[in-house]
Amino acid sequence: MATQNPVPAFDLIGRRYDESFVERDVQIAETAWLIERLPAGARVLDLGCGSGMPTAKQLVDAGLAVVGVDESPVMLDLAREQAPGPDYRLADLRAVSEWGEFDAAVAFFSLLMLPKSAIEQTLRAVRDSLRGPRLLLLSMVQGDFDTFPVNFLGAPTTVSAYPPDELKRVVTEAGFGDVELREFEAEAEPGRIEVQLYLRAVGT
Repeated sequence: MATQNPVPAFDLIGRRYDESFVERDVQIAETAWLIERLPAGARVLDLGCGSGMPTAKQLVDAGLAVVGVDESPVMLDLAREQAPGPDYRLADLRAVSEWGEFDAAVAFFSLLMLPKSAIEQTLRAVRDSLRGPRLLLLSMVQGDFDTFPVNFLGAPTTVSAYPPDELKRVVTEAGFGDVELREFEAEAEPGRIEVQLYLRAVGT
C-alpha cells in the first residue's frame, strides 16, 4: 500500500515561526555586515529563506538581487507576502548547482534540517557557485548529533548540529577560508534557550 510523504515541518509551523522566534538581532547584524561588503546589484543566495523575514527583505531592501530557496511552499507564500522582490524558488536545498552563480550566500538555521553528509555536500556546492566576493554567512545550533528527532514549535522534525571546532573544519574543508565563528545564547522559541553558532567565511 502506498504511503504519503510526511508534511514538511515548516508547512505546519507557517506564520508561527516569525511570531515565536523572538531573538533575531544577531542575524540582522550579520546580514548588515554582508551588505556592507557587496556591490550594488550583487546576486545573493538565501538558502532556506523561510518566510523572507528578516533576511530576504533586508537584502532586497539594500538593492541586492536575491534568490530565495525553500522546501516549504507555505513559507514561500509568506515570503512573497512579507518580503516581495526576491526570486523565490521551491526546491531542495541541495540543488545549489541549478541556480547559477552568486556573489554571496546566506544559510540561517536551514542546513541543520539536513543530515550531516548532505550539509557537507551542500556547502561544497555553495562554494562552487560563488564568484566575486565569495562570501558565506552560516548559522547553526551548537551540539553534536545527526538527524536527531525534535519537536520545534509543536511540529516534528529532525536536526543536525556540530561543536564549534568541527563546524569550522567542515566549512574549511568545503573550500572556504578566513572562517570566523562566534557563539551566542538566544531564545529560539518561548522558554527555550539554545547556543547558536554564527559563521562568516570567504570562498578560496
